[in-house]
Amino acid sequence: MVKNSHAKRFAKNFKTEMTMLCVFAAFFTIMGVASDHFLSSRNMLNVVSQVASNAMISIGMTIVIITGGIDLSVGGILGLSGMIGSICMVKTGNAIVGFLVIMVIAVACGCINGFLIGYIHMPAFIVTLGTMNVCRSLCYVISDANTQSGFPESYKFIGKMKIGGVIPNYLVFMIIMFAIFIFVLQKTKMGRYLYACGSNADSAMLSGINVKKTVCLAYIISGMMCGLAAWIMTSRMMACDPTYGNGAEMDAIAAAVIGGTSMSGGRGTLWGTVVGVFLVGFLRNALNLLGVNPYWQGSALGAVIIVAVLAERISNMKNRN
Repeated sequence: MVKNSHAKRFAKNFKTEMTMLCVFAAFFTIMGVASDHFLSSRNMLNVVSQVASNAMISIGMTIVIITGGIDLSVGGILGLSGMIGSICMVKTGNAIVGFLVIMVIAVACGCINGFLIGYIHMPAFIVTLGTMNVCRSLCYVISDANTQSGFPESYKFIGKMKIGGVIPNYLVFMIIMFAIFIFVLQKTKMGRYLYACGSNADSAMLSGINVKKTVCLAYIISGMMCGLAAWIMTSRMMACDPTYGNGAEMDAIAAAVIGGTSMSGGRGTLWGTVVGVFLVGFLRNALNLLGVNPYWQGSALGAVIIVAVLAERISNMKNRN
């Protein structure tokens, strides 16, 4: 009886995650038959390398959405922090300086978002939309629309080097970051506070939770994850282009929503986001392999987001009835 009750509770709590995992498995099977190249080790590694940066951003996006917010500035922060860090690294010839500058700029942008949203109570949509445009504009102004390259060889550590010549460092780092924040959300007081703020901010405040501080922290974490994404992307490419991060917010939101994170806040897991990240990555990859016009790929991803949100709403309506 105890085992059955645990199984029922697990099925209820992770219903969306398990459903999307089944969808992912079915998608994998269909594409394995449709394309001879899809299941090749080279293609698998290619997709993993492409989703590594999005995985970092998606962690931060999931945390922000859990609080009932949204962060549209993630792509802009990635681009700006990566560009400023790259310029400093080229001028100093020091990879550590480049990394530190990337992280400082990204966290500073997150702090600005967090302060305006958490403490000033400005709408998250408006604040992050504004930050996105400011960061994107500054990225082009600072770089004069030029690509930065000529990084120190040591900067290849996270993006190109492999453990034992087989496992990419960024894959190990991605797993570690997911593990850390899964633990934070599920096992720590801060995680409970984040969920409480997203479920009902007023009730959370009456319970003694510092809602302003908690919401601010969510955006700081999102900014930090953008910095890590910029680090991985610039290291993998050994260059930084002003276009880096364009559209990243769409993929991050898609990964979180597909993984079961409620846009209303208060519900979602990073387990689901893991599935969402890879489903989005392999969906884009599949469309390329099948020769689908690139202009249609945005439509496909947008449709997937709408279907995921619609499914969540229908599920909530059934639960109420």
